[in-house]
Amino acid sequence: MRLVFAGSPAAAVPSLTALAARDDHEVVAVVTRDDTPQGRRRVLTPTPVAVEAERLGLPVVRARRLDDDVTARLAALEPDLGVVVAYGALVREPLLSTPRHGWVNLHFSLLPRWRGAAPVQRALLAGDRVTGADVFRLVPELDAGEVLGRLEHRLRGDETAGELLGTLSVAGADLLVEVVAALAAGTAVSAPQEGDVTLAPKLVLADGRLDLTAPAGAVLDRWRGVTPEPGAHATFAGEPFKVHELRRVDVDAGTGAGGAGTAPAPGVLVLHGRRVLVGTGSEPLELVRVQPAGKKAMAAADSWRGLAERADRRLA
Repeated sequence: MRLVFAGSPAAAVPSLTALAARDDHEVVAVVTRDDTPQGRRRVLTPTPVAVEAERLGLPVVRARRLDDDVTARLAALEPDLGVVVAYGALVREPLLSTPRHGWVNLHFSLLPRWRGAAPVQRALLAGDRVTGADVFRLVPELDAGEVLGRLEHRLRGDETAGELLGTLSVAGADLLVEVVAALAAGTAVSAPQEGDVTLAPKLVLADGRLDLTAPAGAVLDRWRGVTPEPGAHATFAGEPFKVHELRRVDVDAGTGAGGAGTAPAPGVLVLHGRRVLVGTGSEPLELVRVQPAGKKAMAAADSWRGLAERADRRLA
């Protein structure tokens, strides 16, 4: 089939690569978001999908939104199928009906759970133990179309959103190739979504705030869900304090500073051997890699001297 591919971030690259490698399909255009300023010098930088498309020698259409001009350009290519993987904007009519077989979307959740922009992050924030990916038909309603293919993925309980998205993007690319092949062969079977609808809106900076009065499991789930973006943080002595790596510890929950005493109160920092622990609403967690205000990211143990200078060694 003649395919139009729409995607922008790194999570969409495996799907584009897999589809472009097929001899029985032709990717006639790749639609991606405009180049954006990146870094301190605000250098205009193409999306990961644009970089991959150019490496593959595919024509690229850069567009902030899918307007009438984009629709006309794609219609002129007479595509058989549109494929979306995290493009970053909605596909609406008349573009929705432009390809002969419509559009399909690879979405990183088990629909109808976590419809929206941040399904992987929201699944981890909620403490889900099973997630996956669906390929579904695009319809005007957000992420509501019939499902054409599904894969399930059981979570270990320690992966971050970045790690999980990387895993699902590779496995999902294989699923997407299978669905596109079935559509081309006329053997695809779709099924309506079943179950309760939950929404997955885009995360904002405030979502990364750690509530250390919550149980350790909930704190860890929040850290997992917001890592690497928008990033987990608290405050120390009134200044921002980023938490880049956090994990459970195999120590007695009653261990305090110096190896004796009660468990640290929520937010209180203690040194246990060479490990920096932080109290939560239940057992402590280990801070592995942190970034105090005005500093570079570092091992938590290396930050202890600066932290210990404060009489109140507490994250809030």
